Amino acid sequence: MRNKFDRQLAKLHDMMIAMGGMIEKAITFAIHALVQQDETMAKQAIAFDTEIDQMEKEIEAMCLRLLLQQQPVAKDLRVISAALKMITDMERIGDQAADISEITLFLIGETYIKKLEHIPMMAAATSKMVTESIDAYVKMDLELAKQVIDYDDVVDDLFDNVKNELIELIQHDKANGSQAIDLLMIAKYFERIGDHATNIAEWVVFSITGKHVGEK
Repeated sequence: MRNKFDRQLAKLHDMMIAMGGMIEKAITFAIHALVQQDETMAKQAIAFDTEIDQMEKEIEAMCLRLLLQQQPVAKDLRVISAALKMITDMERIGDQAADISEITLFLIGETYIKKLEHIPMMAAATSKMVTESIDAYVKMDLELAKQVIDYDDVVDDLFDNVKNELIELIQHDKANGSQAIDLLMIAKYFERIGDHATNIAEWVVFSITGKHVGEK
């Protein structure tokens, strides 16, 4: 019975990794579409959201089967419960990558009011957080999970830089206002992705220690 449970748990881990990989792709496509003003890439990032939603449903079903059929012990119960919580944040990340690309579609053809520097850095940072939070879950790596939580400060600092730069551009010329708001919204979505990645890492901490430090 335990061997069967361990095989199913391994399958759950594989599904979590696959969902994480899809989220990374969505973020990568979204930022590429923004920087390159690539309509096709933006639409692909939006399309990923449907696949991510489907993955969430499949993982949820797997978790419920494990809970109902296998009667897991306390540690296993935390691992499965954490997965159920994590996929909610993962699904929201997919939503936000799609939202970023929706805004990008409106910006295609416009000349950007500033060089996109800190927003791509935010995308890279949040993608790193997502990857490492899933790795921490699969490997039961407490220190890596804590590093992800701490790394959210990097994303917050980048968001503050973007916000301050855009405010300055609006003050300099009000004609910059419309695009500045769009870019600020995109930066805010990336900040929220960082928050969700932090939530994921916090659930990893819970799965290992039984203590949850609190959701954002």
